Amino acid sequence: MKLKTLNVAIATALSVSALTLMGCTPEDGVNGIDGSTYSTDLSFTAIAPAITDEEKNSIRATEEVTIAGESQTIGYHTLIKTGDTNNGETFGVVKDYTDTVITELDGSPVLCNGTDTGTGSGLDHFSFLQKNGKIYSVAQFECAPGAMYMSELEQNAEGQLSVKANTLQFVSQKEEFGGWVHCAGMTTPWNSHLGSEEYEPNAAAPGGTYYNEVSNKYWGNAALNNPYYYGWTPEVKVNVDGTPDYAKHYAMGRFAHELAYVMPDNKTVYLSDDGTDVGLFMFVADTAEDLSSGQLYAAKWNQTSNSGLGEAVITWIDLGHSDNATIKNLLDPDSDYTTNDGITFADVFATEPPTGTTCPTVGFTYTDTANGAECLQLKDINGDTLVDAADEALAARLETRRMAAYKGATTEFKKEEGITFNERDNKLYIAMSNVGSSMTDGAGDIDVASNGCGGVYALDVATNQMIGTNYAAYSMKGLIAGKPTDYTGTPLEGNTCDVDGIASPDNVTFLKDSDILVIGEDTSAHPNDMAWAYNIKNGTMERIFTGPHGSETTSPFWHKDINGTGYLTMTVQHPFGEVSGSYVRPAGVETKSEAGYIGPFDFSKLK
Repeated sequence: MKLKTLNVAIATALSVSALTLMGCTPEDGVNGIDGSTYSTDLSFTAIAPAITDEEKNSIRATEEVTIAGESQTIGYHTLIKTGDTNNGETFGVVKDYTDTVITELDGSPVLCNGTDTGTGSGLDHFSFLQKNGKIYSVAQFECAPGAMYMSELEQNAEGQLSVKANTLQFVSQKEEFGGWVHCAGMTTPWNSHLGSEEYEPNAAAPGGTYYNEVSNKYWGNAALNNPYYYGWTPEVKVNVDGTPDYAKHYAMGRFAHELAYVMPDNKTVYLSDDGTDVGLFMFVADTAEDLSSGQLYAAKWNQTSNSGLGEAVITWIDLGHSDNATIKNLLDPDSDYTTNDGITFADVFATEPPTGTTCPTVGFTYTDTANGAECLQLKDINGDTLVDAADEALAARLETRRMAAYKGATTEFKKEEGITFNERDNKLYIAMSNVGSSMTDGAGDIDVASNGCGGVYALDVATNQMIGTNYAAYSMKGLIAGKPTDYTGTPLEGNTCDVDGIASPDNVTFLKDSDILVIGEDTSAHPNDMAWAYNIKNGTMERIFTGPHGSETTSPFWHKDINGTGYLTMTVQHPFGEVSGSYVRPAGVETKSEAGYIGPFDFSKLK
């Protein structure tokens, strides 16, 4: 394996970027950067892996947490399941471009559950939002078409949460061309729901199951659909009257969005791209708490070590500035939402097949991304007869990954998943559920050892004056990796990664003011996906959750202070939906995706 070292050119690039290192690593009882005194003493009572049939068929969670030396009783609590009814709505039912319920041939509604007839994985992320003196929840569904629902929550004297009767609302997405395969999300610092649209359709050759389902079920007419309608970052705010305010942020780029994560400045957003041969992106908004316009960047991995998951210096390639209105106008020039008169791939790039890794024609640039190896030539998109930086900025929104490769950024990452931030130590964490393919082929920017069990990377951040953010990542290094393990002939047979460690890490969340990074899984290497509490200081791992056989543990997100109480959200997605081997689901065992939480926590001791 070839070792890539940091060269003089990269060192020079770092110098002119004017990086200013920030932060510290306070120990217990030492003042942090904000003047607070930290106690990082938090640990969970771990649970064992699922072995018995009863354990494999059920949701299991830790029932005890110790915070600052004091034990607290916690547990898992269900909030809502797909198919539940409230306020005349059915949670998870999908609607078309007129907000009419989509039905099957037998007249039954299409339900996005991951185990029924809806095309997709089911309920994924849900947020808790504190607005108007109330608590709301926004949930998004990973299907095509995608759906979103909002409800109000009630909190009792013991801190338990429940969905309030007669408050469930369908979140209409019809004025933004409908929803698409909503995956992970977060609650922004300004208490809105920031979502995602994963697995964007390939505009050069639109088609496939998801695209065809949206054409047929959402639009009812393939001629009305356009691949550029999908692959964006949606946001849901709560209006004063308690209704949802929905928008897509076209300025943040179009690709297979797993998660958009907002940093503490309320302007810098990290964007993960879920797929094979993908990029890592950063958006810096013009105005805090407003993601409608800003500058987009793509990461360049400059490898310094191939040990473990690898290590690199990260530099950022500028993809230009744009805003929502400009891009939306390209998608729908007449603003009627019902006719496809928008831009096409042929308006953005001319293409030709490469010869090996070169392009036969002068003026074309070789790229290799999730869309395959291509030779691309940028066109005049804005119609000013020039092909210049303005066209690059437009192309970088419509074809973000392709344009990143075109400009020399790294598009070799595989299965980028969740993102979270440890503000105390200025560490960003990104999960990668599989380390393979172009990351391990000995070519290009990344060259590390293959690991099908995946891992989590830690990124150091600092002030970058040229970019204009205090949160620019400048280094990336493997933090923790899964370990392939053979359990043949044992009660743990069926697990192919170490049951005392992670497998295909998915979404992650950091418990502020502690040392705990919570890691969820999306894996077949653990038939019962798990969630972990990983101590970043001493490396201990506590198993705190297992889902039913064949489910994912999506949506772990930490809400530290909802009226003084903490909650760790968890979604059980498509239980028994990814069943492997000889396992047979017992009759009568429910298969509904559900939203719930671990808690409640009194987290005040860690302030």
